Amino acid sequence: MSFAMLWAVSPSDISYNLGFSESIHEAGRFSDNLRSVSRAMGSRYDGKLKGNKSRWSSNSLHTDVNYASFGFEPKRSGKFPIFSSLTANPAGEIVVSSEQRVYDVVLKQAALVKEQVRSNGAIDVKPEMVVPGSLHLLNEAYKRCEEVCAEYAKTFYLGTLLMTPERRKAIWAIYVWCRRTDELVDGPNASHITPTALDRWQSRLEDLFQGRPYDMFDAALSDTVLKFPVDIQPFNDMIEGMRMDLVKSRYMNFDELYLYCYYVAGTVGLMSVPVMGIAPDSQATTESVYNAALALGIANQLTNILRDVGEDARRGRIYLPQDELWQAGLSDDDIFAGKVTDSWRSFMKKQIKRARMFFKKAEKGVTDLNKASRWPVWASLLLYSQILDEIESNDYDNFTKRAYVSKGNKIMALPAAYARSLLSPSRTLLSIAKAGSQ
Repeated sequence: MSFAMLWAVSPSDISYNLGFSESIHEAGRFSDNLRSVSRAMGSRYDGKLKGNKSRWSSNSLHTDVNYASFGFEPKRSGKFPIFSSLTANPAGEIVVSSEQRVYDVVLKQAALVKEQVRSNGAIDVKPEMVVPGSLHLLNEAYKRCEEVCAEYAKTFYLGTLLMTPERRKAIWAIYVWCRRTDELVDGPNASHITPTALDRWQSRLEDLFQGRPYDMFDAALSDTVLKFPVDIQPFNDMIEGMRMDLVKSRYMNFDELYLYCYYVAGTVGLMSVPVMGIAPDSQATTESVYNAALALGIANQLTNILRDVGEDARRGRIYLPQDELWQAGLSDDDIFAGKVTDSWRSFMKKQIKRARMFFKKAEKGVTDLNKASRWPVWASLLLYSQILDEIESNDYDNFTKRAYVSKGNKIMALPAAYARSLLSPSRTLLSIAKAGSQ
């Protein structure tokens, strides 16, 4: 299952050889130029790591989240309540839901940004610290990331051109890392990827966060995480999602599926917010902005899942809540048979309704992003949500028909997305208040 990012990209378009498998198997082979970049970036990290080494010690959510204890009620503004955060298993033990676990990560990521705001007064890029001889190599690294983004996320790429130069370069670097990670388990060499290979990829991630890039793409991301308050945990969690794809092909309920969607797509929102920035005039809490970005990732991934039911079934995978299938009178056999029945239509209507609910949650936070960062996110939101419309237009046949947004509709969505990006957070709040008083 290809991940769905904040940017709209068609997984079927992916054929660009970024050297994913080769980079893993040849991880120890660097060119002299990359060694110099690594040394240069390492020297820039030394002071930072000595004083704040623990920042980079976060493991995946699977191993490093302090789950809520019994009776814990997270502090929040009321805009994004946590549902069913605590449940009891048959043994009477308290079990924390996936939604609460992920929310704990949201709080942690938001805290990192708030700490920088307290220190610097704003969320912004750090001053350029160029080591002699490294600037040309870094520019080339970012240029290569730009080329990949322009090729495989065309609509989103156009929107990034409105960002400040540093922000758009950072987003390109994050995009490429996520694309490479997804290709490990969903690309042409996926059959050769093992858990050990993912362990090596994760070790390589830790190296680039400490200023030791393995190749040009790594160098761009390594520079990005130095300049922005980007934490390693969402990146580790995405790799955890890739591990799930190696061993798991069924999801018993939405709680399990939600965690998977967070791993492979919601993480992208948490990676991106520190780079995109929050509008200076936003009255929203940092947590609510992060939560909206998370919701967009979840919505995109759920849309991806609903679009690709037939394609995934042909690979023996079913990314649908098993208990909800049973409640609808459906089974795995029905999915593999690929017949559109009244039971299937009823089931799909409920799944689409849920995905749209997450899109609605996401809309509440997009306007709170930095003005220069809103257009590509609005474009992604509007275009991905239209895929749900296309599934409905196909009479819920996502077994033999692939729902997609036509080029004409994509072009028409861009002006609408741009118009929404011009709305300031204060104007949005005012319109909501007026609507509520009527």
